[in-house]
Amino acid sequence: MTTIARAASPVDFDTYGNYGDYRRPAPAAPSSGEFVRAAYPFQGRITADGSSGYPAEAGRYHLYISWACPWAQRSAIVRRLLGLENVISLGVVDPVRDGRGWAFREGRGHGLDVVNGFAFLREAYEATEAGYPGHISVPVLWDKTTGRIVSNNFPDITIDLETQFGRWPDPSVDLYPERLRSEIDEINAVVYERVNNGVYRCGFARTQQAYHQAVTALFETLDWLEGKLATRRYLTGGVLTEADVRLWVTLARFDAVYYSHFKCSIKRLTDYPNLWAYARDLYTRPAFRETTDFDHIKRHYYITQGGINPTRIVPEGPVIDWDEPHGRGSLG
Repeated sequence: MTTIARAASPVDFDTYGNYGDYRRPAPAAPSSGEFVRAAYPFQGRITADGSSGYPAEAGRYHLYISWACPWAQRSAIVRRLLGLENVISLGVVDPVRDGRGWAFREGRGHGLDVVNGFAFLREAYEATEAGYPGHISVPVLWDKTTGRIVSNNFPDITIDLETQFGRWPDPSVDLYPERLRSEIDEINAVVYERVNNGVYRCGFARTQQAYHQAVTALFETLDWLEGKLATRRYLTGGVLTEADVRLWVTLARFDAVYYSHFKCSIKRLTDYPNLWAYARDLYTRPAFRETTDFDHIKRHYYITQGGINPTRIVPEGPVIDWDEPHGRGSLG
């Protein structure tokens, strides 16, 4: 297993899938060969009344994201759906990581860090915890007032945007309605384990058995979702929720990356009539379309993850018509 060295260049990473930090060795894989996601240790919460120490305030918080990362895109979609662009600022890293981690560079769709002048995202982690030795990930919710990370725990970030910002969000949008929260949470738990993280469990499996278990669970769940979406427009019925955002970011990357790169190759997304139409339906919304950059997505996975793709050649396909009519407007 590879240990990232400071001199690793131009691209290197931990082949087990926990994107490398040059200061620490790659974690040991479990004996089963299963992929284990790294911890997300910064778990502060924003609260409307400020009881958490991080009150909901316009202009106070900044999101660091990558368009390539599904976990980060979720926060960008929710920010856009709620109309919080003028409340929470946004910074985008270069999609291609080297041994130094996520970097701020000028380029199409990404740029320099205008909030703190960081060259690398790891500087935000070190500003929050001196000598921080752990996993460096996006999204990061940054507090401009205290000069530290509030959270890198992606499930919490979108929930707080949806529930704690009071008068600022678009009042016509409720992505986490109280009457549906238990159903949303149940769907999210299954989708996270078997789909969102499931594709990584396929791609970074270290044994045939671990891969088989992960890919079987993934496609059993896609089959279940296909049936669920046969009679309802969204996962909970006729209203778009947090659950749809969480599922969609994996579907958006499925045929372009996960099908081949992560060996999720039993079926393509386009082989599922309902799931594929559902994905196109969501793509008609600017919050989904305008936060999706297939060039960033493909270059990140195929170039950064050299343990899976040693040649780092980025494929030129697949050719997919995301603008094909979806025909789902009549579903409730």
